[in-house]
Amino acid sequence: MSGIDSSRNDRLLLTGWALTAVVNSYLMYVLPGKETIPFHLVWIGLSIVYGLGTWRPVVMAAVLAAVTLTTGYILVHHASMAAIGWEEITEVPLMAAVFGVMVWHVRRRQQMMAEVARLADVERWRADSQDRFVRLASHELRTPITIARGYTELVRAATDDPEIHEDIRIVLEELDRLAGITQRLVTLIQMDGPYVREMRDVDLVLAGVVRRWRPAADRQWSVRSTVGMASINQDRLEVALDCLLENAVKFTRPGDRIEVGGTGARDIWTIVVADSGTGMPPELVEALSNAGVPPASPGTSSGTGLGLAIVRAVVGSWGGSLELSSEPGVGTTVSLVFPRFPTQQAPADVAPAPQQPRSAADG
Repeated sequence: MSGIDSSRNDRLLLTGWALTAVVNSYLMYVLPGKETIPFHLVWIGLSIVYGLGTWRPVVMAAVLAAVTLTTGYILVHHASMAAIGWEEITEVPLMAAVFGVMVWHVRRRQQMMAEVARLADVERWRADSQDRFVRLASHELRTPITIARGYTELVRAATDDPEIHEDIRIVLEELDRLAGITQRLVTLIQMDGPYVREMRDVDLVLAGVVRRWRPAADRQWSVRSTVGMASINQDRLEVALDCLLENAVKFTRPGDRIEVGGTGARDIWTIVVADSGTGMPPELVEALSNAGVPPASPGTSSGTGLGLAIVRAVVGSWGGSLELSSEPGVGTTVSLVFPRFPTQQAPADVAPAPQQPRSAADG
C-alpha cells in the first residue's frame, strides 16, 4: 500500500511540475530577453520534484532531455533574433550539468540510506537472535538443573558416607550457581524492556530490601537512608540491590558487617552498599570498573560479573554512575549515584505515587 501511495505521489508531483514547466517555457518564448526567471524556475522546479520523488533512471533521463532540448531551443531562437547574446546559451548545458551532479548526490544518499537500513535490520536480527538464544538456553537449562538437583538430593539421602556428602554438597552448590547464572542472564536481557518510573520513598525501599535479606545470612545488617522521594522503578532498584547484597553475602563470613546507606541532595541521590568481607585486589577492581566482567583467572571466586552488569544496566538507564572500591581483607564498597530526576523523564512526567508514611532508619 505504501508503494502505491508513493507512486501516486510521484505522478502528482511530476504532473504538477510539468504544468508549471509548460507555463514557464511559454513565458520564456514570448518574452525574449526576459526569460531568465522562467528559465531558472523550470530547472529549480525539476530539482525540487526529483528530490521529493523516486524516479526510475529512464524517466529521469527522458525528462532531463526534454527540459534541455526545450529550454535550449528557446534560448537559441532568442539568440538568433539578437534578443540575447549567444554566450547565454551556455546556461543550458551548465544547468544540465548541475542537475546531473545533484542526481548523483541524491542517488548516493539513497544508496547510503538503504545500506544504513540494511545494517540496522542486520543488527536488529542479531539482537533478536541473541535474545532468543539466551532465553531458550536459560529455559532449557532450568529443567535439567532441577532434575539433577533432585537426583543429587536422593543420593545424599541414601548414604551416610561423609566424603560422599561433601562431594554432594559441592555438586549442589555448583548446580545452584548455574541456576543463578541462567536467572541473571534472563534478568539482564529484560533490562532493555519497557518500564515505568514513579515517585517513591527510597528509604522505605532500602529498608524493605534489607529486611528480606536479614534471615538469609548471619551478618551484621544495617540500613540508614535519608534519600526521601525519587523517580524510580521499584522492581529494578530491588533487583540491583539484590545483586549487590548477594555478592556481599557471598564474600563475607558469619558475623561480618553489611551496610546499606542512602543520602540525598537536591539534584542527586546515592546508595552505598559496603561490607567487611574478603575484598578484592586492585587489578580485579579495575577490571570490574572498566568492563564489568572479571578476568578469567584460575582460583578466582569473583563469579561471572553478571550481577554487577545488571546493576550497571539499571544505573545507566537512569543516567547514573557506579563506583567500586575494595581492599583485600578490609571489604568492598559499591556506590550508586543517581540524578534526582533522570534525563529520560522530566519531573513533570513522573507519575506520582500514593503517599506512604515515612519510617525511621532501620539499624
